[in-house]
Amino acid sequence: MDHFQLLIDGQWCDGAEAQVMETLNPATGAPWATFACAAPADVDRAVTAAARVLDDPAWRDMTQTARGKLLFRLADLVQRDADALGRLETTDSGKLLAETSVQTAYVADYYRYFAGLADKIEGAVLPIDKPDMHVFTTREPIGVVAAIVPWNAQMFLAATKLGPALAAGCSVVLKASEIAPTPMLAFARLIEEAGFPPGVVSVITGDAAGCAIPLTRHPRVDRIAFTGGPETARHVVRNSAENFAVTSLELGGKSPILVFEDADLSSAANGLIAGNFGASGQSCVAGSRGLVHRSVFEELAALVEARSKGIVVGDPLAAATHMGPLCTADQVTRITQTLARARDQGARIRFGGAPLDQPGNYMAPTLVECSGPETETLSVEMFGPVMSLLAFDTEEEAITLANDSDFGLGSGIFTRDVARAHRVSKRLRAGICWVNTYRAISPIAPFGGFNQSGYGREAGTDSVLDYTRTKTTWINTSAEPMANPFVMR
Repeated sequence: MDHFQLLIDGQWCDGAEAQVMETLNPATGAPWATFACAAPADVDRAVTAAARVLDDPAWRDMTQTARGKLLFRLADLVQRDADALGRLETTDSGKLLAETSVQTAYVADYYRYFAGLADKIEGAVLPIDKPDMHVFTTREPIGVVAAIVPWNAQMFLAATKLGPALAAGCSVVLKASEIAPTPMLAFARLIEEAGFPPGVVSVITGDAAGCAIPLTRHPRVDRIAFTGGPETARHVVRNSAENFAVTSLELGGKSPILVFEDADLSSAANGLIAGNFGASGQSCVAGSRGLVHRSVFEELAALVEARSKGIVVGDPLAAATHMGPLCTADQVTRITQTLARARDQGARIRFGGAPLDQPGNYMAPTLVECSGPETETLSVEMFGPVMSLLAFDTEEEAITLANDSDFGLGSGIFTRDVARAHRVSKRLRAGICWVNTYRAISPIAPFGGFNQSGYGREAGTDSVLDYTRTKTTWINTSAEPMANPFVMR
């Protein structure tokens, strides 16, 4: 089997405690590769290197324009290797090759976007209220960044952290998930090839005790950028109390898609299918709460059912496949158990509802017609191909149902009424609102949530500033000596 090592301070290595884990191919359930796991000593070595390089002239004195050029080079390398990295991600996570290769190629544009911002990080001269004082601000790198990404969209989520951090002049320890980490460990080779000085980026993985905990509580970590689940995030926040690291969290979601009676139902059906069955439902913005006006409920449900019958579930490497396996067997078990409880609550499974009888972690695309808002599939993040539909009667009821969630990441609205689109989107408590579309992303558009979907934003111009600190400099321009501090005027 292939073996993947860690990149620490410019050196490829196995962990200090020689811990090795296998990674499974979700399409077959069989192990296909091994990878090294970091121990606390490895984490300390990576963070120490990241702190050291901030004072190394090779990185500290590099101009902002030169940093941008390195990111442009990294973008070109990512685009060059998009197919190979996509194939690796598909083998390790089960996501469709058609999605991973295209998404990785698009990730190159994220690095280009942040490369262009590298020399746009500006300070200001302040119109200060004191005579003979020249006062200005500058923005300096915040320091060592611990960037933690999950397995489900790792190339994209790494870019939204690495891109702005490196543009700002920070150094980064990137922690890949111990589930399906091989694409991140392979991507680390492009960091080297792009020409970043050793230690500017280290890429590690491992379990909580050996890797995540010592990283997030390390005294020399200044900034934590975390994407994952709320429970893990609570531990991250507690750990950050040890180092007072500035922290941003991009967490889970239970996003509503509101379909009004005047909607283009063909478009709405496609939005629901994309929002639930795209990436096999393994997306933090999955639109898994379909709220549909009662007058069009049956027509829309029938349209979704008819179109979903054509979904080809199978080998994620095959061009004809529309939906691949789930990443882990635990997801299949958890979804099956949740659906059983939903049935007990009176929900109707219109199609799907069970694992496929074949090797691998395959779950049939599933549509749940909910008996009421208490149906468990409307509140639990499924992270699989399960769509839940619930009827509403009025716009006010739809908004109330949409906001009845602990989460607040994505949301969708399907309506032909422009006034309603503005009115409803304003009242939805979510960080992203798509109108007559779903799952669209761009490096230009901020990404992040409300409530238990986290805080902070990734992408967009302001995200670079989140990796800086403001310094204020006062210069006395008077030719006179500084006044006696004990004489008040």
